[in-house]
Amino acid sequence: MRSLAIAAVLSLAPATAFAVSDCRVTGHPSVFGVDMTAYFAIRAGHTCNFPMRIPGAMHKSGVSRQPSHGRLRQLNVTTFTYTATAGYKGADTFAIYGEGQGPYGSGRSVMTVNATIE
Repeated sequence: MRSLAIAAVLSLAPATAFAVSDCRVTGHPSVFGVDMTAYFAIRAGHTCNFPMRIPGAMHKSGVSRQPSHGRLRQLNVTTFTYTATAGYKGADTFAIYGEGQGPYGSGRSVMTVNATIE
């Protein structure tokens, strides 16, 4: 009965809540206190989640620089959502930061993200 109640609640959630996947990011993961660069491709008008994965505990994060050809929204302390502008094709850049402590360092890391909009 309990699983039936959970299924009923899940069925009431909007379909778009589950439709957004993670951006397919390339680049080298870093440690807290070291800046990094990441790259991904996305189709115009589409949305993907952009998780900031740094080993350790992230205490604070945010947007350092907004994109010019898309919308960036912070979901929680480690995840952002990027939506590419419909009809635009080309490059976009934004920057996010995370502050925390990990096994190999601590401090603030800025991630510059280069998106290719197809």
